[in-house]
Amino acid sequence: MTMAHNGIPAGQLPATIKWQKSRRSNPSGNCVEMAALPGGAEIAVRNSRDPQGPVLVYTVDEIRALVGGARDGDFDNLLA
Repeated sequence: MTMAHNGIPAGQLPATIKWQKSRRSNPSGNCVEMAALPGGAEIAVRNSRDPQGPVLVYTVDEIRALVGGARDGDFDNLLA
């Protein structure tokens, strides 16, 4: 298996991974998708409009910090 790294094309990741998007996604494709990578220590993120394009790879702790910060409103100023 290819070692996952930032910028790897999504098509080079194992076909068995399950991409997931938010229920808040809309039909116009304005969303990102996330998938747990084999081993459970990393999560891949891709643009749903480019499903074979490059992915970003984060640790579970990094995603936990991002989700927690979003939940707390830490990034609300970026949506203005």
